Amino acid sequence: MNPAVRALARAAMAARPVPLADVQARAELLARFDRRYLVPVEVFAAFAAELTDRRRPGGPFAALCINGRRWFRYRSVHYDTPDLRLFHDHRQGRRLRYTIRERLYEDTGERQFEIKLTGRRGETVKHRQPLLPGDPALGAAPRGFLASVLDRTYGIAAPADLGRALETDYTRATLVADGRRITCDAALHCRDLESGRTVRADGGLVLVETRTAGRLTEADRLLNGYGVQAAAFGKYCGGLSALRPDLTADRWRRAVRTTFPAAV
Repeated sequence: MNPAVRALARAAMAARPVPLADVQARAELLARFDRRYLVPVEVFAAFAAELTDRRRPGGPFAALCINGRRWFRYRSVHYDTPDLRLFHDHRQGRRLRYTIRERLYEDTGERQFEIKLTGRRGETVKHRQPLLPGDPALGAAPRGFLASVLDRTYGIAAPADLGRALETDYTRATLVADGRRITCDAALHCRDLESGRTVRADGGLVLVETRTAGRLTEADRLLNGYGVQAAAFGKYCGGLSALRPDLTADRWRRAVRTTFPAAV
């Protein structure tokens, strides 16, 4: 087993299980502030042990559990225009930026069409709509949903020439407390859907994302105490940068090299 997958599995099994309905009630966080960290497995093990310690003041973080499982396989297809307008909007830090993806929860078969926008205060705002089996991700209903979200949020039209740009898959465990959620991802694999090239993340890294309605969390402070600082890294932009080095922005370069050492 990949060392990072083993580390997040151990962390999830050490925590009290919590069902999806409770996670959605306590910390759904479709609008949130998030910070991302590239955490070596040894640091992650100590970090997770502190959060899930049953003696922790305020109570321990619990692990999402669905049908007895505490870690899950995710697959996403990210969409962009032929000239990668959405990628470049992120690279240039434009105010009205967003990503579009189809997400498959491989262990349950559930599919979602998702739009992630950047809010006025820099927060992430996610909109999503279920996809039925056989529904095309860019069919009439998802395109109408996309057009509606972009019009009422940004006052802009949806791009008409969207296509499949990048596929990502990885394993995730989720730790949760009231109003706080921490996603822990391992074994990230990215495939360029134009060239077919692939790249895998360092097997000794766990990609941790803290999510909260506020700014700085206990988890952020713990990671900072271990000497791990927040990284400018997202799976779509980071993966595409690793696969197409001519695209890499300076502010992502260090994180991309850390995450995908084989690519550089």
